[in-house]
Amino acid sequence: MKVTRLSDAKSYEAKLHNNMTALRLQGLEASSLESFSCSLSYFLPGGDAEWSGSPNEKVYVVLEGEVTIITGSTDAPKETTLGPLDSCVIGFDEQRAIKNCSNKPVTMLVIVSSNLREKE
Repeated sequence: MKVTRLSDAKSYEAKLHNNMTALRLQGLEASSLESFSCSLSYFLPGGDAEWSGSPNEKVYVVLEGEVTIITGSTDAPKETTLGPLDSCVIGFDEQRAIKNCSNKPVTMLVIVSSNLREKE
C-alpha cells in the first residue's frame, strides 16, 4: 500500500491551465500505480483550462464549488456546470475547456488513464 498524505502531495504544472494548482496524489511521480493517475486540482475564481484534448480518458469529480466544462468545438460549444459530487468523463482526444465562473475556489479530483488511444 502506498499512502500519500495531502500535506505531502507534490504540486506540478499543468499545461494550458491558469489560476489553478494541481497536486499529484497517486501515479506518475507520486507512486508506482500504472493504470491511471489521480490528482487534486484547485481552480481559483476565474481559473481555467484552455481548449485541448489528449490521448487519455479523464474523469473529473467536483468535491467543492462549481465548475463549467465546455465540450464540442469552439464553433459550437456545449457548457455543463458540475457541482459537488457531480462527475464527467472526457473521452480519448475529446476537446474540452474548464472554467471557474464563480467567486469561490473549486476543488476537483482528476483521474487520468495511462492507456493512450492509438492513432489509426
